[in-house]
Formats: sequence, structure tokens, C-alpha cells
Amino acid sequence: MTVTRTPALVGTPRLALTLTAATLMVAANLFGAVSAHAEDGPSVPPGTEATATAPVELDPNDPDLKIPDGATLATPKVLDIKQVVEDQSGDERREDTNADVKFALQAEVLFGKDSAKLSAEAKARISAIAEEIKTQNATKIRVFGFTDNLGSSAHGDVLSKKRADAVQNILDQELNDSNVTYEVRGYGEQYPISDNSTESGRKKNRRVEVSFPRSES
Repeated sequence: MTVTRTPALVGTPRLALTLTAATLMVAANLFGAVSAHAEDGPSVPPGTEATATAPVELDPNDPDLKIPDGATLATPKVLDIKQVVEDQSGDERREDTNADVKFALQAEVLFGKDSAKLSAEAKARISAIAEEIKTQNATKIRVFGFTDNLGSSAHGDVLSKKRADAVQNILDQELNDSNVTYEVRGYGEQYPISDNSTESGRKKNRRVEVSFPRSES
């Protein structure tokens, strides 16, 4: 693993590292047309979608593969490249894959405690994300809110949805594009990215994620 310094996402130093992970290749439409408000039905958990890249073609008759008589090849897989850039404070994180871009902002950067009211600094950070959306020519955007596991699950669901709505409203104002559609959801304490048994872990779990497809050009 190689760690290098990279330019800041929104003005502070960050550390970059490149990770690889094997993912199954199945054709999938990652971002279907959806409304700007969360639906009642289930959604694909964030970060678990398969890419639409075609699998690697292998010749089962190639003698160099040395397949025993009667054996068959396993399901083809390819490596997706994921680049993760996070500022030194951990307040903001960007993930780039072959298919999409995801920004994760910690709740403390965006909101006051137990609040869904955005700060002035938060609006500036969201505006920077809107500029990246324009760069990628993305028209299908997902905004997901998350909390830690403190308090009731029901309260976390409501708060995370309100926070996601607040971020989506600013993005909508900045983009001002009727062709853009949004999927906005509040997942509460579901899908933690860190250990909820420590305050540092809970801080990472309290976040809003904005993701959208990369430009094909």
C-alpha cells in the first residue's frame, strides 16, 4: 500500500491511497430515475452495487490454463480500482471508482448537534461537490444520511433523512437543472463504516454521502 500527499478537496491537506477489491461483474443500472424524496420501499445498500463492466473473456481451451479433465472455469472476475482521498481531520472523504464518485461529509462539519440546519461552512463544501457533479455531467444523484447507534433507532432514521434532505436542497439550488433527479434516503444507524463502541468511530458514522456516476468521456 502506497500513501501519498494529494491536493485538498475543499482547501485542507489530504492523504490518498489506492485500494483494489474484486467485484462480481453483473450488468446493472446503478442509478434509476427516482424522485427527490425518499421512498418507502427498500434500496440497494450504499457501496454494494456491482459495476457494469464486461467480465474478462477467457479461453477454456488454452493449454496454459492447465484445467484438469472435467473441470470448468469459475465465474470471471475483474479488479475494480478504488481511490480514496480523505483530509487529515477525517471531516471529508472522496471515493473514486471506475463507475462513480462518492463524497462523505461528517455530520459535525455540516450540522450542529442533533440538528438538520446547515452551517455556512457546510454550504460551501456542498457547493464544491455540486461543481464536481457538473464536471462529471451527472444527472442522477444519491444523497444518503447516516447516524451512530446512540439514541433510538427511530430518531436516527428521522434525523438522517432530514439531514439528507438539507444537503439535497443545496445541491438542487446550486445545480439548478431540471434534468437532475435525486434519490434521498435516511438510513439512521444502518451501514456503519466504523466501530460504534468508540466516539471516534461514532463520529465517522454520523455522515451524509453524495454519490453520482462518473462521466464516460
